[in-house]
Amino acid sequence: MRSDKIKIVTIGGGSSYTPELIEGFIKRKDELPIREIWLVDIEEGKEKLEIVGNLAKRMVKEAGLDWEVNLTLDRREALKDADFVSTQLRVGLLAARIKDERIPLSHGILGQETNGAGGILKAFRTIPVILDIVNDMKELCPNAWLINFTNPAGMVTEAILNYGKFEKVVGVCNGPIGHIMEESKLINKNPEELFFHFIGLNHLHWHKVYDNEGNDLTTTVMDAIFEDSKREDRILSELPFMEEQIRNLGMLPCGYHRYYYLTDEMVKKEVNEYNATSTRAEVVKRVEDELFELYKDVNLKEKPEQLSRRGGAYYSDIACEIINSIYNNKGKVMVVNTRNKGALTDLPYDASIEITSHITASGPKPITYGKLNSAVRGLVQVMKSMEELTVEAAVTGDYGTALQAFIMNPLIPSGSIAKQLLDEMLIAHKDYLPQFKAAIQEVEKSL
Repeated sequence: MRSDKIKIVTIGGGSSYTPELIEGFIKRKDELPIREIWLVDIEEGKEKLEIVGNLAKRMVKEAGLDWEVNLTLDRREALKDADFVSTQLRVGLLAARIKDERIPLSHGILGQETNGAGGILKAFRTIPVILDIVNDMKELCPNAWLINFTNPAGMVTEAILNYGKFEKVVGVCNGPIGHIMEESKLINKNPEELFFHFIGLNHLHWHKVYDNEGNDLTTTVMDAIFEDSKREDRILSELPFMEEQIRNLGMLPCGYHRYYYLTDEMVKKEVNEYNATSTRAEVVKRVEDELFELYKDVNLKEKPEQLSRRGGAYYSDIACEIINSIYNNKGKVMVVNTRNKGALTDLPYDASIEITSHITASGPKPITYGKLNSAVRGLVQVMKSMEELTVEAAVTGDYGTALQAFIMNPLIPSGSIAKQLLDEMLIAHKDYLPQFKAAIQEVEKSL
């Protein structure tokens, strides 16, 4: 283990997730010799930064640690000589997410944070900001690792790798670890007794399960999942998948596959929520408001239990353990977004994929899977092409490329409705889409 002290910077430090991150660092205090933590936010997030930053300081003090916790709106000041940088930001704040969900739903189309039209617009807003951060890192801390938790994590990682030309990046999602914990419980195993091989894209991954002797337990897990779906007190409360289809896949899908495998049912569910004026974004906003009231309490010195309702379970165990495994060259097996490098032969070599990997001092080493079966290959190739178009449009502001991404996305009806929805969402988010300024002006002229 190296003995030098490290500097960690979190951009989006005013996030409600920050106490989870701080808790993760405290748990690893004996392995990570932290010197200072910098929490960075923008002017609009100043109040939340101060609230959550003061809680972070109380947590560190309560743990008996001498770490410096600095709060700033000056990103460049924070980044100078950093060793690790994490990003957990939301361009446009939750108000933008509400638009991402409600505008498509008003047309009877799925509205979701990272899937469909909402996910594309989130990428349009987010990628230019992330690439600006990468440019600052190249200048101020070129040897630092970037751990990105900002959604859509896969497309953001792809933009950093292929447009930012920055290799020291790891994309993070808490979805896979949720599957690991739930499925281990279903078959009465500890996660350490199993090996989960995840492959695919962020929020579009599949996996197989093995025991430590190499026996394939995927069918055993499927049996347990479908048996669980018949119980009133079931562990997995989401809408059940079609059993015949999943068994034919021979792999276990992630929760987000419901948008693609059960589209009609998910549209009805979300439209009903929309009509009840309670989209997921609005639920999250209420939870966040409650959390920040709790965070204000000067007697609070630990992560509150209510944070689990926000989503993002196990976030600290992923983000902090990635930093730990890189710093200490542990080779930990984790699921991350990283460059393909031939691990999935049916996707481009340079593409960002989500895959089980060994995390080393030189970054993730994806565990090769090889060729995909037809049912998996067809959807993942369409979605990767859609992601590539989305990233290109986010960088260039080209309207035609953006329209191609909309038309290719399986959750958006093609034809005039795709164009109408794109136009409406570009206008709704125009304050955060400077790269599309000329295109938006043309759209507004035509109205």
